[in-house]
Amino acid sequence: MGCGSCGTAKDGAPGGCQSHGHCSSGGCNRMNVHDWLANLPFSDPESGCRIMEISFNNGSRKDFFKNTTTQYFEKGDMVAVEGVSGFDVGMVNITGELVRLQMKKHRIDEKSPDIKKILRRANETDLAKMKETKAREAHVLIRSRAMARQLKLDLKMAEVEIQADGRKATFFYIADDRVDFRELIKLYAAEFKVKVEMRQIGARQEAGKVGGIGSCGRELCCSSWLTDFKSVNTNAARYQNLSINQTKLSGQCGRLKCCLNYELDTYMDALQFFPDDADMIEVARSRAFLVKKDIFRNLMWYTLPDSNKQYPLTIERVKKIKELNKQGIKPDELEPAEITTGKPKEIEPAYADVVGQISLKSLEKTSRKRRGQERGQQPQRGRQPQNRGGQQGQGGGQSRGGGQQGQGGGQSQGGGQQGQGGGQSQGGGQSQGGGQQGQGQRGQGNRGGGGRNQQGSNQQNRQQRPPQNRNQSGGQSGQQNSGQDKK
Repeated sequence: MGCGSCGTAKDGAPGGCQSHGHCSSGGCNRMNVHDWLANLPFSDPESGCRIMEISFNNGSRKDFFKNTTTQYFEKGDMVAVEGVSGFDVGMVNITGELVRLQMKKHRIDEKSPDIKKILRRANETDLAKMKETKAREAHVLIRSRAMARQLKLDLKMAEVEIQADGRKATFFYIADDRVDFRELIKLYAAEFKVKVEMRQIGARQEAGKVGGIGSCGRELCCSSWLTDFKSVNTNAARYQNLSINQTKLSGQCGRLKCCLNYELDTYMDALQFFPDDADMIEVARSRAFLVKKDIFRNLMWYTLPDSNKQYPLTIERVKKIKELNKQGIKPDELEPAEITTGKPKEIEPAYADVVGQISLKSLEKTSRKRRGQERGQQPQRGRQPQNRGGQQGQGGGQSRGGGQQGQGGGQSQGGGQQGQGGGQSQGGGQSQGGGQQGQGQRGQGNRGGGGRNQQGSNQQNRQQRPPQNRNQSGGQSGQQNSGQDKK
């Protein structure tokens, strides 16, 4: 887990604490170690460990150095240490009593004279020199690969680490067999003007230097905390009932995953109670073959040749069948065990027939209202019209006619055409209105069936309507009379 300032910036890019891999919280630096004994008080400070573990190249290499100065260094401090014919710059990784545990793990004597010393705290000149030297590493790596290819050497150059003062360069390479690189060292020394050291590493160590994310979603163990690599074989996968799939069992280094050994001891302890010679048992029906062992339930799964079903048997039942087989007795059945799970059974909901119980009247009203709005017709308040004749009309009264019907506030009758008007209508028919009759000017227009008759009751309406053309199925041309209603 990183420090609190390692969040995401406003533009979406990772913010980071700008320590460039030297975060003391342990979440930003690769191969970092939490010094959990750093603040532990001691009764005798003089008996404390004077040796410190210094990490180089962002944690890819670590070494032990003796602090002969009177200065006090903490985790994360940059210090200058002894190098080959010069000095090197590294970061303090572990201090105090935890260093003694690490040295005991690596079998290094604390009083050994071969342990180099810490010179001083790194100043600005040392840091600038180190930054300039580290900028050359990428170019030197590319050039060294090209030179090894010209000599046709069967090796792969993985990484180049140059000392902070630029006097020594360490070349890490991978090779399956022994390689004669004496000529290559001469070319490197003449090309880069440094002292050359060749160091062979394995595929797992290369993956740790490159880094990456594993299939578990976390950082690779070899690039975060794993320092010693143990051999892994396919038996570790067989003991854990894993499918022998090379693609799934291989890590990014191309070898079997190191995490296959993490739980192997637990499986080996649990498998001690299972019989070893129980790969095949005989029953009266046929032979049964072992498929897998379940150490969590203490069950052994068998299958029959004429069936695809797997039968779980307890350890006691398998041992009993093996004893009977040794006596030449074949039991009638396997007697598989019943497997019970702690999960509650899901109750299926009962089927309910709700056909006819849901009313769609509200939906029908909504659809009618929507259609009326699309046509641009607003609902009118009044009596419902009754239409009789060839076509329909809208109005507050009744209209009768053999040809065309219109709208009006009263009743209109005619054998031919009907017009509009609050009073008298001329056009071959007769119009009766709710008010008084009057005579006005006629306006001619083509109206289809279902025209409109507008009538004002006991009031004067003076309005001229322009000719309107409206064609509908079954419509006829008539005269439209727009007149005055006199009280």
